[in-house]
Amino acid sequence: MSASTSESTSTAPATTSSTNAGLIWFDGRIVPEAEATVSVLTHAMHYGTSVFEGIRAYESDRGAAVFRLHEHSVRLLESAKILGMKTTWTAEQIDQAIVDTIKANERVSCYIRPLIWYGAESLGVNPGRNTLHLMVATLPWGIYLGDDAVRKGAALMTSSWRRSSGDIMPTKAKAGGNYVNSVLANAEARDNGFDEALLLDKEGYVAEGSGENIFFLKGDTLYALAHSVNLRGITRDTVIQLARDMGTRVEATMATRDELYTADEVFMVGTAAEVTPIASIDRRPIGPGVAGPFGLAMRERYLEVVSGKVAAYHDWLTFVHD
Repeated sequence: MSASTSESTSTAPATTSSTNAGLIWFDGRIVPEAEATVSVLTHAMHYGTSVFEGIRAYESDRGAAVFRLHEHSVRLLESAKILGMKTTWTAEQIDQAIVDTIKANERVSCYIRPLIWYGAESLGVNPGRNTLHLMVATLPWGIYLGDDAVRKGAALMTSSWRRSSGDIMPTKAKAGGNYVNSVLANAEARDNGFDEALLLDKEGYVAEGSGENIFFLKGDTLYALAHSVNLRGITRDTVIQLARDMGTRVEATMATRDELYTADEVFMVGTAAEVTPIASIDRRPIGPGVAGPFGLAMRERYLEVVSGKVAAYHDWLTFVHD
């Protein structure tokens, strides 16, 4: 290849530092984090020309189990294709790089970040013949928004920043540059005392959170927000399948924020957020204003599945040490 969990007991949101990634897979070699360095003139650093994935490995009775690994590797390469990156890696090679990195770090559970980016040969906007690089990092990771947000339900704020549309940015690519939109929205929400942001599209429909897909329950129907500006959500797809297997009617829909205000329950899903109930939006309580029973039950089921406790879903898992 050439350059071209179970529930955490922490009450604080998941964080990482520059000292806990351990060994990094970097262009085919596994090196200490301190040696995984790039030039300050790296094209991706200046223009956001990178694509990445967020993946989780969970502790199971067979060791580390990576959830839907191959789908994430495929989506990473699809993002690269959208940006015009002429990669030489296959999804299978990326799968193996991730497994090797987990083994090298002796992880039993972790967050996994593969990244493809343009290097430093040229600083102009057009990356031209800049070398493509690939790295994989694994990090300890707890509950993304913290234990309180899961137990009590998260508080969301509708952001003043609108979600970028597909005629402005390639929204189906998980590209570094796209996430400035998410960074601004999340920072605005945090600065105003909320746990997370809710982003609308330019027409006023709910798009997603800063990094999560949104579901809401009304009566006996679970609605999965469907929007052209959203990334294809692997966790969203998982929750839809789990809900249907649990006997719940699921429909895809578009919705305005006032429809969420009057829902029985709202929750958000994503690799980092897993399944997180939402207690309020814009200081309006959702239902009774606490984490709802359906969302909590879905979270419990999701965690059982990703940690290998349900044999029927083992096809979604890559057991690292098998």
